[in-house]
Amino acid sequence: MPFNIVLVEPEIAANAGNIGRTCACAGMTLHLVHPLGFATDDRTLHRAGLDYWHALPVIYHNSFDELIAGHPGARLFFVATEGVRPYTEVRYRPGDFLVFGKESTGLPDHILGNYPGTVVRIPMRPGFRSLNLASAVALVAYEALRQIGFPNLV
Repeated sequence: MPFNIVLVEPEIAANAGNIGRTCACAGMTLHLVHPLGFATDDRTLHRAGLDYWHALPVIYHNSFDELIAGHPGARLFFVATEGVRPYTEVRYRPGDFLVFGKESTGLPDHILGNYPGTVVRIPMRPGFRSLNLASAVALVAYEALRQIGFPNLV
């Protein structure tokens, strides 16, 4: 798997389903960090992902700390409005973890504060809070894939 997409405490099943579909189509692993705002058997989750769930590696974590403990030495990039540099300025490598926060509040300060220099942003007009989570994941993930030559994609 070229990249790992991490959703920290996602709240909306339809977003997670769309992100799952993106991950399946692009050959990425999806990590879901609890608590989730929906049941994983939610019809909306599966409908948004269509029939791609069989091709999607999904790993569940009870906490962000558990995810980190299970992947020592992983390169992590956090996508948040607090980021200083645009996501396009990172040189991504296969295996990187692209981390996104929940729809209502983003990533918690205690996580962002522990990883200085790894927080990136998606540029947007002043006065606008954020893009839809599924759109944000697709933008950043496909930039990372573009940089490594879209391996195994046609």
